[in-house]
Amino acid sequence: MTALRPARFSYVLQHWAVAGIDLLFPPRCVTCGRAGRHICARCAQLVTPTPATICTRCGRVQTARVPTCVQCEDDPDFPLDLVRAAALHTAPLREWIHLLKYEGRRELAPAMARYLTATLAAQEWEPLRIRLDGVVPTPLHAERLRERGYNQAELLAQGLCRQTGLPLRTDLLTREKLTRSQVGLNAAERKANVEGAFAATSACRGLHLLLIDDVYTTGATLRACALALRHAGAARVYALTLALPDHHEPSMHHGLPHS
Repeated sequence: MTALRPARFSYVLQHWAVAGIDLLFPPRCVTCGRAGRHICARCAQLVTPTPATICTRCGRVQTARVPTCVQCEDDPDFPLDLVRAAALHTAPLREWIHLLKYEGRRELAPAMARYLTATLAAQEWEPLRIRLDGVVPTPLHAERLRERGYNQAELLAQGLCRQTGLPLRTDLLTREKLTRSQVGLNAAERKANVEGAFAATSACRGLHLLLIDDVYTTGATLRACALALRHAGAARVYALTLALPDHHEPSMHHGLPHS
């Protein structure tokens, strides 16, 4: 009989401990309380998908169906090749994101990552997906990571990678500057807040990378991450997020809302 290595033994022990707890205390849906799953199948269907009226490049919701939005046409140096969100930032997804991000409900991440996986399986991603070299979660600053104990974007990226087989790359991008929360800031303030906050390594040279984040509001964080990866030599940078606001917000192309 082959002996288990300590790390493997610890993993197996943890797996069975969690299984035992789930058997004694079955998980309940965080939305309706139904026993069986943290997010039940019925509530999972209540998530509002992103509408068809989006810019084909930056993914922002538009008032009408157009190939590209005015901002993208005016910003040829936009560092992201494609941006998409899995759904709108409405109930119940909005509440799940809050629980994951601020209430320590890390166990929700795998179920939430399935929305990312489903979006990545869409036909428009097919020619891009086969070229992806890695999945890069938007990083937290070390101090913020110590406070929270985990990076919710990394948990989502882990779920996506387990479900798709894509490699997780947490070694390519770091957050060097401790910034204040983006909540409550307008588009210009968000851009200034994260400007120069991220650094990428030369290991991303020539790679096709997929950024992962929870919410795509103005896109300032994704843009700053993409710029760092591009400056380090990444060949292509795409972005996929869980949620997009259900109203039209100014997108962060030149740093100011388009008039």
